[in-house]
Amino acid sequence: MAKTKKLPTIVTFKADQSLLVALQGIENRSEFIRSALLTALENVCPLCKGRGILTPNQKNHWKSFADDHQLEECDDCHEFHLVCHSGPRRGVRRAHRSRGRDSRSRRTGASK
Repeated sequence: MAKTKKLPTIVTFKADQSLLVALQGIENRSEFIRSALLTALENVCPLCKGRGILTPNQKNHWKSFADDHQLEECDDCHEFHLVCHSGPRRGVRRAHRSRGRDSRSRRTGASK
């Protein structure tokens, strides 16, 4: 028996006029939207899953986690990241290598 090719599923969504106008100049809108969605899904917050708020239970877990972690700004790229202050762990790779200067981050407090 021959295998049948599975057809892609069509997904629709509501868009306001300004979004429709912005999409008009894009040649392959389907591919653009597909790519934008995949990119957005790759960058979703692992804690809130993209909702932008924490549930009460997640907030309790966060408070516990924040006891040993700080939210710090990187002196190299100025992005914020979490730093564990329980002590260094073996095998953990730093995102940026020191460039001959003090590469410590500025602390801002994770529990805020």
